Amino acid sequence: MKAISILGSTGSIGCNTLKVVEHLGGFRVVALGAGGNVGKLAAQVEQFKPELVAVKNETCAEELLRAITNSKIQIPKIVVGKKGLIEVATHEKAETVVSATVGAIGFVPTLRALEAGKRVALANKETLVMAGELMTKAARENGAEILPVDSEHNALHQCLRGETKKEVKRLILTASGGPFRTKTKKEIENATRAEALNHPTWNMGDKITIDCATLMNKGLEVIEARWLFDFDADEIGVVVHPQSVVHSMVEFVDGSIIAQLGVTDMRHAIQYALTFPERKNCELEPLDFTKISQLTFEEPDLERFPCLALAYKALKIGGTMPAALNAANEIAVQAFLDNKIRLSDISFIVESVLDGYETQQVANLETVLSADQTARKQAIMKLENLEKTASAK
Repeated sequence: MKAISILGSTGSIGCNTLKVVEHLGGFRVVALGAGGNVGKLAAQVEQFKPELVAVKNETCAEELLRAITNSKIQIPKIVVGKKGLIEVATHEKAETVVSATVGAIGFVPTLRALEAGKRVALANKETLVMAGELMTKAARENGAEILPVDSEHNALHQCLRGETKKEVKRLILTASGGPFRTKTKKEIENATRAEALNHPTWNMGDKITIDCATLMNKGLEVIEARWLFDFDADEIGVVVHPQSVVHSMVEFVDGSIIAQLGVTDMRHAIQYALTFPERKNCELEPLDFTKISQLTFEEPDLERFPCLALAYKALKIGGTMPAALNAANEIAVQAFLDNKIRLSDISFIVESVLDGYETQQVANLETVLSADQTARKQAIMKLENLEKTASAK
């Protein structure tokens, strides 16, 4: 039985990972890390019987203990907060750690998992955006492995199997275009929270769905691809592909292009990461080409979706600039979800932070965490100024 830990077990990726584990067999869940969704976590604990569970705080720990006390299972060790997530990520029995938390909270636990020599099935793109240099260095030095779970990077990983870097001309990430692909700039500016959360092809959490609506998600993926596959910004392209059937492509120096296609279900990518280098039968229905009427591709519109351009800018500047980009974006997206700002204000806040931020070399963990906190403070100041301006009108 292969032992795994899951960071973010109650989120979309975490829940799908447990479905894959249940389907495949041959895996034992030794640790689960979650936030405050105690009801869902309790059900997972009862079904998979982990040895260790991490929750958001002491209140959640007490609620979880009450929820599982009458279950006919051995009560697991319950830990809390960031330290608890690190315990999950470094559990001595875990061979694979699925990093599926949302945002910067998964950064340190994922780094610690790599330092412990684990295979990391990575769905938390923010970790590589914030500190790809540190992450990849930790993997190299400790014999660890990073396998991408994001559908686009998972597709690139599959397309690159057996190929050498010198044979590759560029990587091509596909983007659905989100809910506003055909909308005008004014319509995007006035978009409601509900409209932005109505993704046309994927069912994801709120934060990543808003990132898809602004195309920031694709920008973060460009930065992630740079570190996963060691290609420069100019060698990583983006095309809008609304059908979300082609998950990404690799163009080779001889003009050939290899694409990975599949149904829009994250369980494919998760299973690939868990079983690599093997391929095993999947419970999902295969892609039916007779039901696909067309596959279309478009250039992304950087005027309507400036967040993608901001991500490229941050990557080219380098250092701690991508960490600042990520931090500012997290603050702005949450403000939009809280109905404090317009959707177009997200790019405004991010750009304002980047313009006033002085990048540093990524020397160590403390440098990245400091950059993250500095950018968050700057983003909050920009947000407060926006709110003051709006209330004065």
